[in-house]
Amino acid sequence: MNADAILATGGPTPRVRQTRRVESQRMSEVATVLFPGSLIRDRVRELGQEITRDYRGRSPVLISVLKGGAVFLADLIREIHLPLAVDFMSVSTYGEASQSSGVVRIVKDLDQDVGGEDVLIVEDIIDTGLTLSYLLSTLRERTPRSIEVCTLLDRSARRIPPLDLRYVGFDCPDRFVVGYGLDFQERYRNLPDILAVDDMAALLADPNSLVSYLDQEPPELAGVSG
Repeated sequence: MNADAILATGGPTPRVRQTRRVESQRMSEVATVLFPGSLIRDRVRELGQEITRDYRGRSPVLISVLKGGAVFLADLIREIHLPLAVDFMSVSTYGEASQSSGVVRIVKDLDQDVGGEDVLIVEDIIDTGLTLSYLLSTLRERTPRSIEVCTLLDRSARRIPPLDLRYVGFDCPDRFVVGYGLDFQERYRNLPDILAVDDMAALLADPNSLVSYLDQEPPELAGVSG
């Protein structure tokens, strides 16, 4: 999914964006481990601490867009030490699977009224920014107190509208990624790591070619920089 961040009156104070980059490790001819599970866990904990500080004294409503963001959301809320609520939306977009056109149909809407609430959209990945821009515009019409976005991955090379993202886990290169909620033909959402696909033709020819990663111990990466 794609996203932007909209500051509304009464929202948290702006903060300098902090992200992480890592050196990837080649594990096969098909894919590379881009973000290992151990690094993801550390970054999710840091994001939870930031959100806890920024929303102190408030009870934010965290909204995930199904399905990819659900894994990130489940881990993130356990690192936020505040009263909070959780809700979900599901959308259908027109265009190729790898890139949304931004034409959106809401399949599942929120179960609660977010009027007057501090809303935090939780995404797995943001690239073009079109779909989430539409959703944020839709949610603004419901008059929340504030709307912000937290994304695990920011693939800004595909960005179309200019966006100001408040919480970003990692800058993501312009590559197809799977794992930790991100899928290929509904496979690999349960991988603990995030993999970058190096040979898409091989994956298309054999969608099960990455199944072996499910049985592997996650690799340790040496070149981690803040």
